[in-house]
Amino acid sequence: MIEVRPADRFDDVAVLLGPKKNPDASVCWCLSHRLDSKTNTSLTGPARGEYVRDLCGRDTAPGVLAYLGPEPVGWAGVAPRRDLPIARSRVVPTVDAQPVWSIFCIRVRPGYRGQGVARELVEGAVEFARDHGAPAVEAVPVDNGAEKVNLTMAFVGFRSLFEQAGFVKVADTTSVAGGFPRIVMRRQLD
Repeated sequence: MIEVRPADRFDDVAVLLGPKKNPDASVCWCLSHRLDSKTNTSLTGPARGEYVRDLCGRDTAPGVLAYLGPEPVGWAGVAPRRDLPIARSRVVPTVDAQPVWSIFCIRVRPGYRGQGVARELVEGAVEFARDHGAPAVEAVPVDNGAEKVNLTMAFVGFRSLFEQAGFVKVADTTSVAGGFPRIVMRRQLD
C-alpha cells in the first residue's frame, strides 16, 4: 500500500534527493526548477541540502513523498507556479492568470519503479495543491508517445502518466527534454 504525505521530514527527502556517496556533492536536490538560476548555482555542496532542510521546515512542504510502509520511495516537487522559474519561462507559456500549482519533478527510487508509485505521487501532489487552495494543477511532461526516455530526463514525467491522472493538454511549448517535446497539461480542481 503506497501512502503519499507532505514532504516535511528532511531525512526522508534526503533519501530521494540527496547525494548517494559524497555528502559534499552538488547534486540537484530538486532545486534546479524551484530556484532562479543565480540562486541555484550559488548553492554548492552541503548548502543545497541545508536549503532543502529549511524548505521542509516551512508551513508548506516543498512537495510530497510516497511511502511503502516506512520506506520513502518517491518524490514529487509541487508548488504555486508563480513561485517557480517556469512562471518567467520563455519556452513554456503561461496559459492564463489562474493561480495554478505546478508539478515540476517526479522521482521514484530504483527498485520501486513500475509499481504505481508515480501515479500515486501525481494524485498526492494534486491533493496537496487542492488542500492549499489551488484551482488547478499543471505539469509540463514530455510527449514521447511509446518511445523510451532517458531516465535522467524523465523527472518531468510523461504525457501518459498525467492523462491517466485526469490532466489534459492545454498548450504546446518550445521546451524539449530528452529529445522529446514538452507540453503543458492541466487538471482543473474546482
